[in-house]
Amino acid sequence: MQQNRSFWNAAAAGLMLAGLAAAPAALAQTTLKLAHVNPADWRVSQKGAAGDVFKNLVEAESGGRFRVQLYPASQLGGEVELVAQVQAGALELTMASGVFGNYCKEAAVLDLPFLFPSAVVAWRTLDGPFGRKLADHCLKKTGMRILAYGEIGFRNFTNSVREIRTPADLKGLKIRVQQLPLYVEMMKGLGAIPTPVAWPETPGALRTKVVDGQENPVAIILSNKFHEMQQFMTLDQHVYGTDFLLINEALFRKQSAEDQAMLRRNAVIAQDVGRGIQQLTSAAGVAELTRLGMKIYKPTAAELEQFRAAAQPPVLAWLKTAVEPGWVEAAQQAVAAVEAELKVD
Repeated sequence: MQQNRSFWNAAAAGLMLAGLAAAPAALAQTTLKLAHVNPADWRVSQKGAAGDVFKNLVEAESGGRFRVQLYPASQLGGEVELVAQVQAGALELTMASGVFGNYCKEAAVLDLPFLFPSAVVAWRTLDGPFGRKLADHCLKKTGMRILAYGEIGFRNFTNSVREIRTPADLKGLKIRVQQLPLYVEMMKGLGAIPTPVAWPETPGALRTKVVDGQENPVAIILSNKFHEMQQFMTLDQHVYGTDFLLINEALFRKQSAEDQAMLRRNAVIAQDVGRGIQQLTSAAGVAELTRLGMKIYKPTAAELEQFRAAAQPPVLAWLKTAVEPGWVEAAQQAVAAVEAELKVD
């Protein structure tokens, strides 16, 4: 009996020690912080939707080995600061728009005015060979990997002064732009006064009349209640806004091949969901902004050609001096190829 008791005591002690030794491995967890500047609510924010989907998919598929902490609504800074943090390794992931062009200038070709005739053409271009080539190029230049391309949507003008039907109506208006040379050149070409303002400061700048107007997709205009400060909106769709889901490459390389594939796969799903939310909120947003009293104008084909003719040349001139040779032409050729495929489809 004593011998049996000794055996079971020893076995119990062995199991306890084994459990203690295994505990750190079982509890090992990688925390990924994902920050962006949009509201958290997935119903009004494509970034909010994409963040929620990425978090839930990664945590579920990894069995809890990964934990994703979300920091929406500029909690960790504006987009310029967030991208800088990812590059430095202080932040694991961010979703950022055109400011990524400050780090990889070739990404700015996507903001060429009137490059994409539709969202479908943009999706196929970004998800195809051109998008992969751009991601590889930017990875080498920045140390940040584009896990997936999302959609901010087509950008439109709003202002508190007058209706904008043609570029002539923009003359002299102070328009808030992203902190990017491309947008400054575009506004100069259109006759406006470009005024770079960080995104978190934009509502205040509109409210205090530091700027007369701004340009963003319909969903962002609605979710940020710009209609309370801006009477007029023009649906000119001058630039298709791209979201870049970025991850620090050194962190990415520390993961196993299986986990790298898991992160990339779920990033694509998340950004596709974000695209859908953006399309939904933009489609419903025009009617809602009209109901809320905003005066909305859709330019004719002839008026849109005036916008393109004024906006494109200065931006093309700047791009050809700012980016490596061939990227502008590659983007235009990729778009033309997708348009041709869609016609065949």
